[in-house]
Amino acid sequence: MDIKARHNFTQTLKDYGCPPLRRAKLTELQINLGYLCNQACEHCHVEAGPKRTELMTWETMRSILEWIDANEIRSVDLTGGAPEMNPHFRKFCDGLGSRGISITSRCNITVQFEPGQEDLAAWYAERKIRLVCSLPCYSRENVEKQRGKGVFGKSIQGLRNFNRQGYGTDPDLAMDLVYNPIGPHLPPDQASLEADYKNALSEDFDIVFNRLLTITNLPVKRFRHFLERTNQLQDYRQLLLENFNPSTIEHLMCRHLLSVDWQGNVYDCDFNQMLEMHLGTGRPTKLWEINASELLDNPVRVASHCYGCTAGSGSSCGGALG
Repeated sequence: MDIKARHNFTQTLKDYGCPPLRRAKLTELQINLGYLCNQACEHCHVEAGPKRTELMTWETMRSILEWIDANEIRSVDLTGGAPEMNPHFRKFCDGLGSRGISITSRCNITVQFEPGQEDLAAWYAERKIRLVCSLPCYSRENVEKQRGKGVFGKSIQGLRNFNRQGYGTDPDLAMDLVYNPIGPHLPPDQASLEADYKNALSEDFDIVFNRLLTITNLPVKRFRHFLERTNQLQDYRQLLLENFNPSTIEHLMCRHLLSVDWQGNVYDCDFNQMLEMHLGTGRPTKLWEINASELLDNPVRVASHCYGCTAGSGSSCGGALG
């Protein structure tokens, strides 16, 4: 069948006997605090970088906190860009923490070496914030191919800073690492790769961490542009399609998580946010214009990029789906 005809995610669900994708009970907010970042990674679906100016205001953060007070949300996942580069990041975290919210921060590790972030590791540890740290490989060559010259050394130093605070050893200080493939490939088996990471980082650098999360690169924004420049987009889309795994559907992050952009608009997932596929009817909707209970059983907006989360072992913000 022609590839264009096959790349219809809704039809694929029907072909495999899967029901339409609908939302389960909302349990977590993933909040993008802005696209400013000290890095500009090749695989970044956000197209974050040092020149981006989009940053969430304190007024928007305050509205989110007020919404959380009125809804049963106990977990928040903070992302960016580098979320720490938002000037209100620490105040927002303290606002969440005072409400008993479990906080995950997606840290690129090297942000610790930006002006004003020297105490970041200790600050995180004091608040027992869970860290999900980007380290696309345990070798210098592969990391710097994806993230730029000098990034590997800073990443190793930054991970050691977190280890010195107890991350990776203290049961209250979880630090997971994230692997993204170099180029248009599916991630290898998560458990096997985790063992390789732990052995290499321990033996070479005396670094420890909790879990490795393998995340598939989705053909969105900067990574899509890379695929187009190298004439690999169609082959990669076909790879994702051919490896569709119906057992991943139940565990997809879009079923229980709500993505919030830097302006407070809501989406089914972070990738829909980047594609401006707004929640529900498709019109921009602010978080504080909805109620969490209203989302239950609503349809999830899908498109061809959804094959990225359902290929092979599956992929989500929490790594492989099984």
